[in-house]
Amino acid sequence: MAENLKLKAIFSEFQKSLDTEQERREIIRTICREIDQLSREITTILQAIHHSEQAIPQACLKARELFAKTNEGYQKLVAAVPPTDYYKYQDHWRFTTQRYCFLVALVIWLETGIMATHATIAEVLGISAVESKIGFHLDIEDYLVGILQLCSELSRLAVNAVTRGDYNTPQQISKFVLEVNAGFRLLNLKNDHLRKRFDVLKYDVKKIEEVVYDLSIRGLLPRTEAAPEAGGAGAEAAGNEV
Repeated sequence: MAENLKLKAIFSEFQKSLDTEQERREIIRTICREIDQLSREITTILQAIHHSEQAIPQACLKARELFAKTNEGYQKLVAAVPPTDYYKYQDHWRFTTQRYCFLVALVIWLETGIMATHATIAEVLGISAVESKIGFHLDIEDYLVGILQLCSELSRLAVNAVTRGDYNTPQQISKFVLEVNAGFRLLNLKNDHLRKRFDVLKYDVKKIEEVVYDLSIRGLLPRTEAAPEAGGAGAEAAGNEV
């Protein structure tokens, strides 16, 4: 009888632990749903960049306003997740955070033409940029996936820019994506999700290069930006650059 009471007490403690775990997961899921919904709204707003160059500043402004709300959501998430359990629950917000890395990076590129750093994106989201086993932070892999998503979106923008008569943006995108591609090639990526996502980048690079090449042979690029003709000063300059 005493043994049965002891077992009952042990399993009662197990049940309390399971209930606490379930409650925490439900809180995290609820917060993640709110954050994810905001990311979808921002994604919809930023689709305007593909239709009109004039719509870009307003789209970035609206996205910035929603980033502020996102920051509040991540603060709730930080409070809900025990410092030692970041990786235990990471799957709840991983893909949403990757999307945010892409969205923040896209807005910053549209505003400045440069790549958002890991620390900058972490600051916008209101979480730590320090990679640590303890505490809520912006995982470097999530950041890198977001940058790769940015390159895919910019390859789409390059095509749409041409259709509305903007021939400068594809050149800017080409230079940027080639630099990002060179940076990623410095990394020793294993055969995982990030590696597979990186493999898509070569198709983005090819797509953008085809756009710029087409503009070049049609004579739609400024003379200084067009591909140099064979021989002459142009070829000599190209040789000196190499």
